[in-house]
Parts: sequence; structure tokens; C-alpha cells
Amino acid sequence: MAELPEQVLDPLAERYLSHLRVEGGLATNTLEAYRRDLSKLQAFLSRHRLHMNAPVSPPQLVGFLASLKAEGLSPASMARTLSAMRGWFRFLVRERIADINPTRDLATARRGTRLPSTLTMQEVTALLELPAVQTVEDARDRTMLELMYASGLRVSELVALEVVRLDLAVGCLRVHGKGSKERLVPIGEAARDALVHYLDHVRPVILQRRSSRALFVSRRGGPLTRQAFWKIVRQRARRAGITKPISPHMLRHSFATHLLEGGADLRAVQAMLGHANIATTQIYTHVERGRLTQVHRRFFPRQARRSKV
Repeated sequence: MAELPEQVLDPLAERYLSHLRVEGGLATNTLEAYRRDLSKLQAFLSRHRLHMNAPVSPPQLVGFLASLKAEGLSPASMARTLSAMRGWFRFLVRERIADINPTRDLATARRGTRLPSTLTMQEVTALLELPAVQTVEDARDRTMLELMYASGLRVSELVALEVVRLDLAVGCLRVHGKGSKERLVPIGEAARDALVHYLDHVRPVILQRRSSRALFVSRRGGPLTRQAFWKIVRQRARRAGITKPISPHMLRHSFATHLLEGGADLRAVQAMLGHANIATTQIYTHVERGRLTQVHRRFFPRQARRSKV
């Protein structure tokens, strides 16, 4: 889908986003997604010679959503765009700028069920136990992957992690997650041992007597970016012989899936992942059920037998 031309978002819409940031505590990534959604709405309304706070009819909004679908927007992005619109028009009504919320009777867009991609236990082992390369960056990268798989952190949470948030005596860390919510996550012995080695023997060499609050640092002394970690994961996956497409988020998906396969309680996994709604965590039970179905089809003795009429 072609990118929208640069445009300045309506000041009132910026005020709405500021309200979401301050009052709603939305994460920066979510706010940026909402800004893109509202920019698309503004561009659509401009083509119909309407301002962002002008009265809009439900059929016009249906036309807007239809145009996004025609451009190939995914069901998940469509649902998020509708959510951004609903909030925007509720804001206009609450501020007494508009009398009616035109999204009130619009049907909720279906996201569709897209199961998360995961790594097998063998692939995780191959990724985490690569033969060591004698560089401090290799030791740092190995620790980052070990910690991400052990804790189920989001990429943004991993690269933003600060040293003060570690409690290695207890074996856990405090994560500042989405919506400015903090959660406590256990990390296990393997990740704890890797972190102890990294903090004692690797991080000081990278920093070279400089100071930094970031746990995982680059040669410049600052935190790594998400893009840099993406590159690290892809490079190490190639070295491990993993040929399927891989992303850092697959380690988070694998963490949750493997916990549930091992018998972990769904509520406990929800708390460790930092999901506000358990329905988000339940997607991993679909993965588990899908694998059980495959096992049943493969090994159940009567699976291939069909009654003949």
C-alpha cells in the first residue's frame, strides 16, 4: 500500500492524541499508529471537502473503511483504525464539538484469527547455543536472546531495560511495559547466569569506563535500537541453520507457547507477558490445540478409516 503524502495533522486531533498519552497512558507505538490512522481519515475527509470536526455520516465512514480495505489493509489494522475513529468521535462529542458519534452503529471490524509463529524447542536450542565467537558483541547478543526467551519481553522492553530493574539475587526483573504499566517477570537460572557473566565481564569492556543506565549497550555507550536487535536475531538464525522467516517477537511467542505446553496456568502467562486482557493470551492456547490436532491426526489409529456408505 502506498504511503500517504506528508500532511500536518489537525491541531484538534493532536490535542486528542495528547489526551490519550496523558490520561490514557498509551504507549508511544500505539499513539503513532493512531496518528497514522487519523491522518488517513483526515486525507479521506479532505477529498470530500470536510474538516476533521465536521459532521460525518456513517455511510461516509463505511466508504472510508472500504477504501482502506481496497488498498489491502490487514484485518488487524482495520480494527485498530476503527478503534481510533471511535475514540476520536467520542472525544468530539465529549468536548461538545459534535452532537452525534457517527461510529456508534458501525459494526466492529473483525481482526481474523492469525496464529502467532513460533520456534520449536530444537530451533530455540540451536539459536541460544550457537558456538561462541570471541567478541564482546557476541556475548552480549547471546545474553539478550537468552533473556528474551526466558522472560517473554517485547523487543521495545528488552532494548529499553535498565540495570536498576534487575534483581539477580531473586532472579527477576521489573519491566516498564505498554500503557506505562510495570510488571515483575522471573527469568530462570540460565538467563540469570548469562546476565551475571555479561555484567561482570562483557558490559564493562563495551562501555570502557563510560556510564550508562541501559542494560544492553552498543560500542557508543547507548542502548541498542530495535532495528539493531532485529538484525542480530536474523544473523544468528542464519548461523543456527534456521531457514524459516524469523523475528524477535517469535521468541516472545515461543516463550508463551512452550510455557503452556509445559502445563503453565494461563493467568500466570498473562501476567508475565503483560497482557491487559486474557483474551490476548488465549491465542496461544489455539497454537497448543492446533498442535494437539496434528498429533491426533497423525497417530490416532482410526483417523484414516472412513465408513463407506
